[in-house]
Amino acid sequence: MFWPMFAVAMGFLGLAVLGVLAVRVFVAARQLGLRVADSGRRISRAAEDLERAAASTARAADTL
Repeated sequence: MFWPMFAVAMGFLGLAVLGVLAVRVFVAARQLGLRVADSGRRISRAAEDLERAAASTARAADTL
């Protein structure tokens, strides 16, 4: 009777460990997604700044 109960306990423990690891992976993936989204916004902002700088440079070149 000991070994079947031991096997059930080990199975439950294994599932608990997998559950904890799944939660950690989910949290890490969510943080990565937030960082990627933030990086995308920063890149868009930098591209807009570059466009404005290029337009002002073109106007300055036209006045010469």
